[in-house]
Amino acid sequence: MLIQEPIRATETPDLWQVASTQFNRAADALNLEDKLRVILGNVKRELAVNFPVRMSNGHTLTFQGFRAHHNVNMGPARGGIRYHPGVNSAQVRAFAMLNTWRAAIVNVPFGGASGGVVCDPRGQLTGRAMTARELENLTRRFITEIDFIIGPHADILVPEVNITPEIVAWIMDTYSMHHGQMVTSVVTGKPLAIGGSALRDEAGGLGVKLVVEQAARWKGLDLNGANVVIQGFGNTGSNAAMFLHELGCNIIAVSDVSGAIVSAKRLDPHQIERYRQQNGTLLNYPDSDNLAEEELLELPCDILTLAGLENQIDARNAPRIHAKIIAEAANLPTNPQADDILRERAILVIPDLLANASSLMLSYFEWVQDLQSFFWTEEETRARLSRVVGTAFDSVVAMSEQHQVDLRTAGLMLAIGRVAEATRLRGIYP
Repeated sequence: MLIQEPIRATETPDLWQVASTQFNRAADALNLEDKLRVILGNVKRELAVNFPVRMSNGHTLTFQGFRAHHNVNMGPARGGIRYHPGVNSAQVRAFAMLNTWRAAIVNVPFGGASGGVVCDPRGQLTGRAMTARELENLTRRFITEIDFIIGPHADILVPEVNITPEIVAWIMDTYSMHHGQMVTSVVTGKPLAIGGSALRDEAGGLGVKLVVEQAARWKGLDLNGANVVIQGFGNTGSNAAMFLHELGCNIIAVSDVSGAIVSAKRLDPHQIERYRQQNGTLLNYPDSDNLAEEELLELPCDILTLAGLENQIDARNAPRIHAKIIAEAANLPTNPQADDILRERAILVIPDLLANASSLMLSYFEWVQDLQSFFWTEEETRARLSRVVGTAFDSVVAMSEQHQVDLRTAGLMLAIGRVAEATRLRGIYP
């Protein structure tokens, strides 16, 4: 049987350096002691695995996967898993750190984790999408490889890029088979039939809507008629577009992996989604123009939602961004150099810590419901979500105004301070 060369991670900027720079800026503002800088500035553990998968053509291909835990002083690790050619160890470490702060900012008893597999499920590099059987084989083998560091009270997995509900179900089933009983709480984002939570599909988009509403009130921006650009019309981006559309916002441009479109008319995200399902692309949508994604980011607008991948705004394009408010629904889409430029230009950035807070909360809600085997209604879930996100936003704004720093630094100060206090109280073992 032929053993093919594995797909290796594509070259991307060092996200660990980005996350570390953000951490150090907030640590400086907090005057964090050196001992805690050493502990909180590094990941607790990293695992890299290489494993074989039998492909549909009879060949065997080896894949590389990663899982990292940043800090577990507040509770079990929790974080995303993605299947993408760009997965690498620096990215995984960075996202794990980010997830620690994201949990702390909403006072959820989780630490931060992240992981993924270097693969090409959509065929972006190979020109051939992976089959359902190949994805199942890959998923079950990857979970087998990392089984000993995951679990409901150790590390809870969360779907991210290219992780479908079917893949989530395979994750849960594989772990359950290994442990001889059904264990729903090892992963969140599950279909409702196997322990999922109400609002699991809408949570990310709903969170964007909630923080944008609060930011608009804070800055005196009328959302009725506000122009909105959505970069990343996936689950989070499309739902955010629909919620903002319902508020009276004008969706003027959207993008996904197929390309970007812009229109002089108010776009209906529901119709766009139907068009994409029928045609497999956003391009050539009626009464719109195709454009490059770089151009989409630079369109004049009131609100720019970044719901795609990381590293979207840097020092190169930050001077050409013409949004009043940027909502970061993706992980680390703006680097520190861009943050400095955007702040000087008085562009308000709602950081990923806040704009993504509802996704973390929904994950937490699902985990709690699975552990209790007691599930809430959609209305209960929505009310709890709105209350927590609202409190977190107000706390970050108060920190920002007290210390005269941007929202990202304020959010990190709040989160790092909470994790640091837990670390002081627990001490160092032995």
